[in-house]
Parts: sequence; structure tokens; C-alpha cells
Amino acid sequence: MKESDIIATTGVVILLIAFLLNLPANSTPYTLMNFIGAGLCGYSSYLIKFYPFVVLETIWALFALASLIKVSRGTSGNEQ
Repeated sequence: MKESDIIATTGVVILLIAFLLNLPANSTPYTLMNFIGAGLCGYSSYLIKFYPFVVLETIWALFALASLIKVSRGTSGNEQ
């Protein structure tokens, strides 16, 4: 198995675990797992020069990062 395959598999597993755990979408663990998983998938796509997926995963990771910043600041918009 190539390095890019291992990185992609790890990223996808992290994304699927985040989904399967059924964590709240505004929780730090869920958002962090999305950021890491998307980042790994994007990086592995870059390694194999599959640029449409690099764009997709980079945007996903950036949105996850923005959400992670909001969650860490307590401004996720779900205040009661």
C-alpha cells in the first residue's frame, strides 16, 4: 500500500467514526475529527495529483476549522 493510500484511509476512517459516533455537529470532538479527516484526505489527494478532490477536502477542512474556532470561543450559535 502506498503512502497516499494509508493517509487517505486514515482520513476516511476518522470521518466515518465522527459520523458513526453521532456526536453533536457543534461539538469539539466532531468538528476536530472533521478537520483532521478532511485534511488527511485532501493531502492524500494532493499526493496523487487529484486536484478536484484537493479543492473539495480543503474547503471541507476550512469550514471545519472555522467551526472549531467558533466552538472553542463558545460562539457556535446554539446558545439557549
